[in-house]
Amino acid sequence: MAFYECVFIARQDITSTQVDSLVETYTKILQDNEGQVASKEYWGLRTLAYKIKKNRKGHYVMLNVEAPAAAILEMERNMRISEDVIRYLTVKVDQLGTEPSAMMQQRGGRDDRPGRRGGGRFGDRDRGGDRGGPRGGDRAPAPQAAAETAEKTDTTEKGASA
Repeated sequence: MAFYECVFIARQDITSTQVDSLVETYTKILQDNEGQVASKEYWGLRTLAYKIKKNRKGHYVMLNVEAPAAAILEMERNMRISEDVIRYLTVKVDQLGTEPSAMMQQRGGRDDRPGRRGGGRFGDRDRGGDRGGPRGGDRAPAPQAAAETAEKTDTTEKGASA
């Protein structure tokens, strides 16, 4: 049997228990067709990148599946029929992951991200002035220009003292 990862998005207006019943339905379909669900992850109600069938949010669920291709086709056929599922994607993988998915690993709070301890949008970075740095005459010359300026003042000082 082959290994698959299946992610589906359920409508925003159904409850978490209804999402669980959808997962149970698809698990039963796979078991009836000699497959099995190795693990399932509920990623929660998340905002979509764009509206899909008038939905701005959706319940995301991932299933790690070990099943023959016929079982996957039957599960996807039932997902197409269901009005509660707005999108699904099944991908064949070489092996099933044992650790939590990347979506579950980033479930930590906002405090664990760097640069987010106060200071507004840019965190702890020093903006160097009112709007991103010094303006006008306060601007420091480029390193090469500073070296040329230093040479000119050295020669004028020598010529003026002689």
